[in-house]
Amino acid sequence: MPLVTSKDLFRKALAGRYAIGAFNVNNMEIIQGIVEGAVEERAPLILQFSAGARKYARHAYLMKLVEAAIETCDLPIVLHLDHGEDFEICRACIDGGFSSVMIDGSRHPFEENIAFTRKVVDYAHPRGVTVEAELGKLAGVEDDVAVSEKDAIFTNPDQAREFVERSGCDSLAVAIGTSHGAYKFKGEPRLDFERLAEIEGRLPGFPLVLHGASSVPQDLVEFCNRYGGEIRGSRGVPEEMIGRAAKMNVCKVNIDTDIRLAITGTIRKCFAENPSNFDPRLYLGPAREAIRGVVRRKIGVLGCGGRA
Repeated sequence: MPLVTSKDLFRKALAGRYAIGAFNVNNMEIIQGIVEGAVEERAPLILQFSAGARKYARHAYLMKLVEAAIETCDLPIVLHLDHGEDFEICRACIDGGFSSVMIDGSRHPFEENIAFTRKVVDYAHPRGVTVEAELGKLAGVEDDVAVSEKDAIFTNPDQAREFVERSGCDSLAVAIGTSHGAYKFKGEPRLDFERLAEIEGRLPGFPLVLHGASSVPQDLVEFCNRYGGEIRGSRGVPEEMIGRAAKMNVCKVNIDTDIRLAITGTIRKCFAENPSNFDPRLYLGPAREAIRGVVRRKIGVLGCGGRA
């Protein structure tokens, strides 16, 4: 099955009241684990690469991995650029075979963000590519995107409709309390569902996106720490909150940290239990299986199983 855009998948997600997992990819084992988990659950899938992943693995290699994925399964798959920082990287991904891109103009003032996004939309749409934009700023760190808690800005519902209408974007990432990385909350986890409902009211039937939405399961954190990790005090978005958002107009939920924890914990365990091993297949293989388990768990939370 060829790559698809997010448009039809999001239309179905809105109608069915579920969200689709957008999983970050950096190498072969990650993409294999993600695809295998989605195949088992018969779930539509968004594979996304950050600028850092493109720099690490290189565009040509990543495209061949995606090509292998779509040749070996019959799932609808979107290939998405996560956090495109400028027009040039979005254009490179559009020309390079991506079916969806995100232009992140959230660091700019409102008018500049609109213009920034509109430029990408005007290039992407004639080429059959969908565009995600962001309004508001999430705290945390992801690749080169770093925003302190004091600089985080929740999405203004009064601006959301104007932004979408003038920018022409196909989906909108909103800031309602999620954040990038493994340390999302210092106190009690809280998402601003009232704000989310207000945004929905101004944008009825429009696809919304949650970034920084890994739940950072404590069993994965403890597993990693048991074998030498030092991930202390990490807290993610509770799965019940993600599930609640998925029943609203949130059609896409970004997941990266949970996969990293599963990989790291599994590899640490393999090294601890088999210190003489130097065959990468014997620790990357189990890591791939761990990723598959995380993906199946997330699909259950998002409610997209059986929707392929």
